[in-house]
Amino acid sequence: MTAQPKHDLAETLLFLEGVSVSFDGFKALNQLDLAVGRGEMRAIIGPNGAGKTTMMDVITGKTRPDEGRVLFNNIDLTRLDEAAIANLGIGRKFQKPTVFENHTVWDNLELALKADRSPWASLRWELKSESRDRIIDTLERINLKPAFATLAGSLSHGQKQWLEIGMLLMQEPELLLVDEPAAGMTDAETEKTATMLRDIAKTRSVVVVEHDMTFIRALNVRVTVLHEGSVLAEGSLDTVQNNQRVIDVYLGR
Repeated sequence: MTAQPKHDLAETLLFLEGVSVSFDGFKALNQLDLAVGRGEMRAIIGPNGAGKTTMMDVITGKTRPDEGRVLFNNIDLTRLDEAAIANLGIGRKFQKPTVFENHTVWDNLELALKADRSPWASLRWELKSESRDRIIDTLERINLKPAFATLAGSLSHGQKQWLEIGMLLMQEPELLLVDEPAAGMTDAETEKTATMLRDIAKTRSVVVVEHDMTFIRALNVRVTVLHEGSVLAEGSLDTVQNNQRVIDVYLGR
């Protein structure tokens, strides 16, 4: 049995070790080990039922592991609830975008701003120039500056995905978890999304769960393949695509 590499926790933002989760006897995660570095973007792939969603649920506190360690900035996430984990700086974008459809793109970003939301603070709330600049910067980053006054409900599916990513960025997360961002997008939107995520990864860590291999190739990042709740292979996309075990359980289907 080969020894597992030691991870430098000082350079590791997210660290999962020996994480297992069972649902009615089914092991959704089975001794999962994963380490994501500071400022790293990682792609996670694998067949349906491989444990990708459960892994994200564990990181965000939605699901408690039966065993194992989950550390973020060396803080044990298994002791915290979902709100506390979000406040630590972990943002999650689900596959189906959830935006305020009756508000403009600008209003959606303003509502998502990281700010004191107590009743007294809300009464005295006014948008400061620094926050206004952050919204403008985010609009440029998510390709929606020309649509800033458009109702979110009028956006295309791909644009709604971008807006939700922008809303997460307004929360200033240190780690962004993104679930199938390219699903349902046009080819042009998919290409822009890959460029956008590469840009976002310059200032924070990003974990992308995706099935679209063309999209993953455009990201040009390290890939982790999950199968039956644990890591099957890891490396560049070319490395994992040429791994016979990966071909047998996933890519060859």
